[in-house]
Amino acid sequence: MKNSRERNNNNKPRKEIIMNSPNTNKPRRNHAAALLGAAFLCILLPALSIGTASAAPKSPPAPTATLLTTFNAIGFGSTVGPDGMLYVTDPTHGQILRVDPATGSTTVFASGLPKTPPGFGDGGTFDVTFIGNTAYALVSEVSSDLNYLDPSLDLHDIDGIYRIDGPDRFTIVADIGAWSIAHPPPPGFDVVVFSGVQFSFLPYGDGFVVNDGHHNRVLDVTLDGQITQLLQFGDVVPTGMAQWGTRFYMAQAGPLVQGPPHVEIGQVVAFDMKTLNPVEVAGGIPLPIDVEFGPGRTLYALSQGTHLILDYDGAPADPNTGALLRVNPDGTTTTVVGHLNQPTSLKFIGNTAYVVCYTGEIWKIENLLPSRGPGG
Repeated sequence: MKNSRERNNNNKPRKEIIMNSPNTNKPRRNHAAALLGAAFLCILLPALSIGTASAAPKSPPAPTATLLTTFNAIGFGSTVGPDGMLYVTDPTHGQILRVDPATGSTTVFASGLPKTPPGFGDGGTFDVTFIGNTAYALVSEVSSDLNYLDPSLDLHDIDGIYRIDGPDRFTIVADIGAWSIAHPPPPGFDVVVFSGVQFSFLPYGDGFVVNDGHHNRVLDVTLDGQITQLLQFGDVVPTGMAQWGTRFYMAQAGPLVQGPPHVEIGQVVAFDMKTLNPVEVAGGIPLPIDVEFGPGRTLYALSQGTHLILDYDGAPADPNTGALLRVNPDGTTTTVVGHLNQPTSLKFIGNTAYVVCYTGEIWKIENLLPSRGPGG
């Protein structure tokens, strides 16, 4: 089968492509206090001991979702910084925003990065992460190889990893676009974006693990710019990632399945960096776009949703069909919060989840008291 992202590129003009399709403990009773109270009642009120022996434990509060803030731009990747703040990419304006997770107040952390090309639904700064106190941005779809799609574009920036050196200063540490052009995917891929679409990344070792959501592969990129392919997938699109030690958990969107509504059924897979053998952790997820560990080492997946309005490969899911899912130990998922509006990334701070949406919304989901997940 052809790559789902690429089939769309053959069927639709590039400007219609939107890539965003590219430790809470369990509640427990205080047994010592309960025994002390029971003994006290037995001494003073023996006749009432049966009627007052215990009370039913209260059910934990249901998860609640509240709108933390909005900004007038595409919302895409996110991370938690060393200062405990939420950092979110704003590719529309070539910025990284710093968001207070308590108040929603937003300031510009970095600017001057390549912006989303005119007429595109994505492109520019896709993701952000930190190594120590230094921030890095993942930039894609801004290089000159895309000018053939529209002569008026005049793109001339670099697709790759940018080190943030100051509020409006950066250094390019890896030119992934040039490497991708020189090292195309195997024959049979209908490549339209020759430089690839680098969708997400995480620090690992002396550099980063990077997902390419167009060439459908995983790259190892060092801080001195050396690039190596780790994994090559077929008709599946790697999207967001989470890490636990040497093990990576990855969301993967699949081909569009006929409906209605149409669904890009995908899965979450895991692979160890020592063996690079992906295994499925959970499946049957409508357009999984990110994955993250929450409280209690429980794994969560972010589903962008289903397609009824935008029913072509590579399109974003329809509005308000997304969901935050808990991954259960048996490989099934449970919906925690539904009706999310085109979510693109997920991060946890303590017991609270933060969901960034393509629409520029950031949602705060509280009262998450899940069971222990696959890593527990």
